[in-house]
Amino acid sequence: MSRIRLGMVGGGNDAFIGAVHRIASRIDDRFELVAGALSSTPEKAQASGEALGLPRVYDDFKSMAIREARLKNGIEAVAIVTPNHVHYAAAREFLKRGIHVICDKPLTSTLADAKKLVKAVEASDALFVLTHNYTGYPMVRQAREMIADGTLGAIRVVQVEYPQDWLTVDQDIKQARWRTDPAQSGAGGSTGDIGTHAHNLACFVTGLEVESLAADLQAFVSGRQLDDNGHVMLRFKGGARGMLWCSQVAPGNENALRLRVYGETGGLEWAQEDPNYLWHTPFGEPKRLLTRSGAGAGAAAGRVSRVPPGHPEGYLEGFATIYSEAAEAIVAARDGGRPADEVIYPTVHDGLKGVQFVGACVRSSARNAAWVTLDG
Repeated sequence: MSRIRLGMVGGGNDAFIGAVHRIASRIDDRFELVAGALSSTPEKAQASGEALGLPRVYDDFKSMAIREARLKNGIEAVAIVTPNHVHYAAAREFLKRGIHVICDKPLTSTLADAKKLVKAVEASDALFVLTHNYTGYPMVRQAREMIADGTLGAIRVVQVEYPQDWLTVDQDIKQARWRTDPAQSGAGGSTGDIGTHAHNLACFVTGLEVESLAADLQAFVSGRQLDDNGHVMLRFKGGARGMLWCSQVAPGNENALRLRVYGETGGLEWAQEDPNYLWHTPFGEPKRLLTRSGAGAGAAAGRVSRVPPGHPEGYLEGFATIYSEAAEAIVAARDGGRPADEVIYPTVHDGLKGVQFVGACVRSSARNAAWVTLDG
């Protein structure tokens, strides 16, 4: 099968996430990067493109979208890996020219842009994929499958947390500068950067939707304009309750995303830093360890596993799963059909819910942690 011709917006030489997307796009050998507008300045864009050996390098994403759409062998999809405030404008240019979009999270920096992007996707024949990469982990898919099959009974309690420590002190580095700048990041700091991951993971695994929340946000580092810590109480549609904690000022935590789900007949526990294992505890019975590709692993986990049990798969492979799911959908669209039902990837509507989550957290915290709905 021929590789899908891929372009990239953002992700130049000094951008961590750009390298991650490039690796992920090639792990399953479904994409070939052939064009890019890799920086906000023409000089950096050209230097980064030349360093990567790209056949076609552009100064900006608009000129890239226009020319690639006209080329006989132009890009079929584009990865957008810029700061949040650029997502909408860049995605719009490619969507309206029929080029599929694979976009980093959160969806946009503002709710207004998120709603406009939803309309742009609905008006386009192109696909839109959001890289909430943790949904690609095999044992996350296993947990989702078990809950959907009724293994836990009706869900009662959901606890999710994502603590980090890298912003514990004020740092003058690029990744810290834009993530703590409201003009580039949006209204949420830790809530937008990692809280959206936690929110998305909880909803993806359980199949539940947050109805309302009460949030207490803090900016502990002096002078910081956006939250670096958040405690959020959740009420899900259907009656389940939850708690979400996101923090980037928790010393001793690197990327400690963790999910616990409890139902009428049992519980599940999964931790991102130990991702190949899922703990299942049927009520009144000993705790059971399920391993990726091991005994008890189901079909949903198996279809996104690449190596035998005992060989760890993690962050890059989870990202690669999103790219490969996108590839399946792109190939199906190319043939005038739709992908198989088991092909799953986060959509623009999942992204809208994430932006609504951030906005609701900010509104609630401003009102002394009052309960608010996500839709305002």
